[in-house]
Amino acid sequence: MTAVPRVVVSAPSSGHGKTAVAVGLLAALAGRGMRAAGFKIGPDHTDAAYLGLAAGRPGRNLDPRLVGPARVAPLFAHGASGADIAVVEGTMGLFDSLTGRADSHSTAGVAATLRAPVILVVDVGAMGQSVAALVHGFRAYDEVLWLGGVILNRVASDRHEQLLREALDDIGVPVFGALRRRDLPAALPSRHDGVVPVVHRNVEAARGVRRLGEGITGAVDLDRLVALARSAPQLGVEPWTARGESPAVAVGRRPVVALAGGPQMSYSYAETAELLTAARAHVVLVDPLRDEHLPEGTDALVVGGGLPESYAEELSANRRLCTEVAALAQAGRPVIAEGAGVLWLAREFDGRPMCGVVEATGMSTDQIVVGYREATARASTPVAQLGARMVGYKQHRGVLNPRAGQTPAWTWGGSTPEGFVWRRVHASQLMLHWAGAPEIAHRLVAAAAPAEVAPAVPAPVTDTAELPAQPGPAAAPDAQPSVSPSGEVQS
Repeated sequence: MTAVPRVVVSAPSSGHGKTAVAVGLLAALAGRGMRAAGFKIGPDHTDAAYLGLAAGRPGRNLDPRLVGPARVAPLFAHGASGADIAVVEGTMGLFDSLTGRADSHSTAGVAATLRAPVILVVDVGAMGQSVAALVHGFRAYDEVLWLGGVILNRVASDRHEQLLREALDDIGVPVFGALRRRDLPAALPSRHDGVVPVVHRNVEAARGVRRLGEGITGAVDLDRLVALARSAPQLGVEPWTARGESPAVAVGRRPVVALAGGPQMSYSYAETAELLTAARAHVVLVDPLRDEHLPEGTDALVVGGGLPESYAEELSANRRLCTEVAALAQAGRPVIAEGAGVLWLAREFDGRPMCGVVEATGMSTDQIVVGYREATARASTPVAQLGARMVGYKQHRGVLNPRAGQTPAWTWGGSTPEGFVWRRVHASQLMLHWAGAPEIAHRLVAAAAPAEVAPAVPAPVTDTAELPAQPGPAAAPDAQPSVSPSGEVQS
C-alpha cells in the first residue's frame, strides 16, 4: 500500500512545456525541503534523468508497454517509497500513445492507474478565451480523468493572465500558476547530449534545473498544488521489489558486472542495477567516456540504451577501454549492449574506430527510427531463450551495415532480422526495460558466474531452424525504413 501524494503533469500535445514544468516543480519542492520523487511516462531516458536530478533521487520510467500495465503502480510505489510527494511527467499529449492504446498506455491511462490528479500545462502564447474550450474538451473527453487544474505557460501580460483566469473560472477549472515567457527559459542542456550532463553532474545541468525551480517557485501556487497531490487516495498495491522478481543465483564468488554509466547514474533504467544486485551480482559502474579500464575482475558488461550516439568521438578516442571490452568479449564473457551500445561495439561508427566486437559499421542518418517492437529471440543468450518474445523500444539515428550478424538477436513483424549474437555477446539497438523481463538479470548472473560454478545459461544457440520462418534474408544491410503518418521512421 502507498499513500504518497502525487500529481501527473501533462499537456494537450508535445511542445507546451511540460518537461520544464515537471523538472521545475520537483526542484521547487525539493528546495522547500520536501523529499520528492520524479517519474517519466514512456521510455525516455533523458527526461527521467533530469527529473531525478531535480528530485535528488533516481528518476524512473513508467512504461506500460515495456513492463506491462500491471507493473506500473507497483513500480511507482517502489520508486516513491519514503517520498513526501511524487511528480509524474506525461508523454506527448494527454491522450496520446505511441502504441495507439490510449486506454492504458497514454498519460491519461497511467494517471488513472495511479489514481492521480492531472495538471494540464497549456501554452497560451497565442490563445485567449479559447483556453476554456480546450481545457473543457480535455476534461470531458474521459469521465475517468481527474483534471485537477492547469498551469498556464507563455502568458504575455497581466491583462492576458486575467482574461485566461476568468475564462477558466467560468468552467470551474483551477489555475495553479501563470508563467511568463521569461519564467521557463531554455535552461537545460541540449537533448543532443542525452543523459550525459546528468550522468556527469555538469554545472550547466545543475544550473538549468535550479533556474527552472526558481521560475516555478515565483509563478506557481505550490501550497495549493501540494494540497491537490495530498488528496490522491491510497494505492492498493504492494511496492515492486527486485528481490521478488529475480531470485538469487547460486554462485560462489559474486560475479562482477560492469554497468556502463558515470558518477551519478548508469545508462540503464534504475531497476537494472537493482535486479542484478538482487541476483547476487556485484555491480560496478564504468564510464565509457572517461574510464580507461574495466573494473577489476569484470565478469560481464552491460551497456544500457541511455548511452547517446552523439558522443561517438569520445567513445572512439578511449582506445584502452575499447581494447579491454573486445578482450572481454573474445574471452567468452557476457556482454549485453543495446541502443547506441551496439554502435560502440561495432568495427567503426561514422568512420571512427570503435571496439571491433561486432562485424559491422555504423553510420549516422538524418532520420530517426522510433517505436515499440514485439521481438522474438533468434538465439539462446544471457538475455533470452531461443524463441522468447519480448517488447522493446527503438530510438536511434545511427544504422548498422549489416543490420544483423550470422546469428541475429531478434526478429519482429515483417522486418529482416536485427542485432548480433556472438559467443556470449548480445548486441542490438532494441532497448529493453528489465523490470518487464526480470529473468534477464538471473540469466546474466548465471552466465557470468566464475568458472568453478556451472553456468545455468548455455552458449548461444546458432541454429534458428526450429523457429517459424521469418520473411527476409537472415542477415542483410538495413532495409529502407518506412515513415509513419507522424513522420517517424519505422524499422
